[in-house]
Parts: sequence; C-alpha cells; structure tokens
Amino acid sequence: MKRLITLLIILLLPACTSVKPWEKGILSKAEMSLDPLPMESALSSHIYFSKEASSGGLSAAGGGCGCN
Repeated sequence: MKRLITLLIILLLPACTSVKPWEKGILSKAEMSLDPLPMESALSSHIYFSKEASSGGLSAAGGGCGCN
C-alpha cells in the first residue's frame, strides 16, 4: 500500500508547476479556451437573454425585442 501511495505521489508531482510570465501568452490564445465555439456561444446567450426579457447569470441587460 505504501508503494502505491508513493508511486501516485511521484506521478502527480510533475503536474504542479508555475507558469512563467513569458509563457502566459501561449496559454491565453483562443485555441486554449474552454469554449470551442465562442461566437456560437455568444449568439446563443444573446438570443437567450433577449427572449427572456431580463438579465441574470449571463451578466447582460436586455429587452424582449432583442434590439439592445
């Protein structure tokens, strides 16, 4: 059991790393985003809050007509 725990710790240690300032530009690219289709998500959220005639968790204000 101790060997298994030691092996698990050894395997998980390389995952802990710090990001250097010059490496942050690579991580901030659009390809690294969690949302694969940002334009489609923006359109869907716009349609949603326009139809709901309210603002809420999507942090956008709107009216029922969608002309905001």
